[in-house]
Amino acid sequence: MDAPLSPLSTIAVVGLGTMGTGIAEVLARAGREVIGIDISEAATGQAVAALEASTARAVRREHLTEQQRADLLARFRTFTDLQAAAGADLVIEVVPESYEIKQQVFRDLDAIVRPETIIATGTNALSVTRLAADSARPERVLGLHFFNPAPAMKLVEVVSSVLTAPTAVTAVTELAVELGKEPVAVGDRPGFVADGLLFGYLNQAAAMYEAKYASREDIDSAMQLGCGLPMGPLALLDLIGIDTARTVLDAMYAESRDRLHAPAPILKQLAEAGLTGRKAGRGFYSYEAPGSEVVVRDALTPLTDADAAPTRTVRSVGVAGSGTMASGIVEVFAKAGYDVVLAARSEEKAEKAKARIAKSLQRSVDKGRMTAETAEQTLSRITPAGTYDAFADVDLALEAVAEDLEIKQQLFATFDKVCKPGAILATTTSSLPVVACARATSRPQDVIGMHFFNPAPAMKLVEVVRTVLTGDDVHATVRDLTLKVRKHPVDCGDRAGFIVNALLFPYLNNAIKMVQEHYATLDDIDAAMKLGGGYPMGPFELLDVVGLDVSLAIEKVLHREFRDPGLAPAPLLEHLVAAGCLGRKTGRGFREYARR
Repeated sequence: MDAPLSPLSTIAVVGLGTMGTGIAEVLARAGREVIGIDISEAATGQAVAALEASTARAVRREHLTEQQRADLLARFRTFTDLQAAAGADLVIEVVPESYEIKQQVFRDLDAIVRPETIIATGTNALSVTRLAADSARPERVLGLHFFNPAPAMKLVEVVSSVLTAPTAVTAVTELAVELGKEPVAVGDRPGFVADGLLFGYLNQAAAMYEAKYASREDIDSAMQLGCGLPMGPLALLDLIGIDTARTVLDAMYAESRDRLHAPAPILKQLAEAGLTGRKAGRGFYSYEAPGSEVVVRDALTPLTDADAAPTRTVRSVGVAGSGTMASGIVEVFAKAGYDVVLAARSEEKAEKAKARIAKSLQRSVDKGRMTAETAEQTLSRITPAGTYDAFADVDLALEAVAEDLEIKQQLFATFDKVCKPGAILATTTSSLPVVACARATSRPQDVIGMHFFNPAPAMKLVEVVRTVLTGDDVHATVRDLTLKVRKHPVDCGDRAGFIVNALLFPYLNNAIKMVQEHYATLDDIDAAMKLGGGYPMGPFELLDVVGLDVSLAIEKVLHREFRDPGLAPAPLLEHLVAAGCLGRKTGRGFREYARR
């Protein structure tokens, strides 16, 4: 026997844009009677058509039977008059992000619905408390923030104000669970949890692009390949709507006064030009048609690598270092057919690193990813050495030693002495200035950054970092080489954090500040970003994996470089590092872990 539905069985959705239609579909699929209301007949027609198309796909995929589809469509009725909400147990408004528009809807509903009806706002930028205070029934008003696309995204943020009755919060929380969603209770501040973290990151990406630091394609590829995100930040801004993003950021900045939330000027320029993203057919990218997700070439589409400068010949590579990153990079080059010299401070360390690579290759053989013969050939290309003099004949020397500028500069001075003329000298630094390594040599034009991500054999991204002194042929060679070892190169300038860390770590720092301010719990924030943003890990899971000491060091570098108060490391992070709680590697960070 099916469990009875919650008392909220008839639900009105006011505003039938993309989000409102998606919410209506979720409700109808869960057996609710849904009253869809929009002042535009075109919008109600589009909502019905969208639901018919979506349910037809579900039938083809055998997620619904024809009878279930017919029942579902019968539960969705549309109207252009707000009076249709009179019998609803719950009204969810999803009208444009404007106090004036929302307040008018609330005033009209106050005169229409029953005293016990709950009114929920779908805002993600405006104050729920302010909307509730202007209502005749503030105790029945709360926020119910779904994420786009509503049928697919699991997260629902339940936002209560100081005026909201606990019974109303309980009722909508139970409803969210019955809809198959994961409700997270949050307080009333712009952006709530997920968007509060997400929009600061999106804003920084827009500012990075506006400053011409990196191309839109490289910024998006870097965050997808470097962090495992489902979509790059600029493509996501186009999907959300650049005008919507600007509204959210304006509201966040009004409260926080944090420069990270001050909308990047390019958002205003695009919004006022009507280039609001996919819905307009053009935003950061150009689309086949308004509403289409198909990106088309435009004047900003980059040229192919075939159009780059002439390249140098690279047949052999030297990698300095014996740790996990160095071993992974050696494996990448050897698999791609290059002869690799693996040099460490002693022959013993170099042999241990080669043994680690042998184990990695054997795991690939055991899993059927390569043959034993291929693994043996790969290993035979690796020559361990206990001195950097072994780099005398390599075409590219790459360091992967400790993230310490003095150590790296000493190593580059050694490269300068032992490497042949014309050899490219590269650093894998993730946060230090590449030009400082170049200055330690007599040939700064040959120095470049190649920032691999850990684990190097698995991660596809390489940030290619050219300094103001790097030669065009060196840059072209390294891009070409990156493609030949089956990685994805993205170009960025020589400044702290490059692309990925410069966007990732302020987001992580802001998550820590949320916990520090007792706004939300670790678990709720991690759940919000995984379920609402599609992130593979929540921020606190990721911080504990990266290491809190490493994260603090990167935060400090970013703060020193950009001198932005909003980038100052959260005190809670500093306290945990001082206490020796560094994450998984010590058994305790933001969470505790079983020691192996």
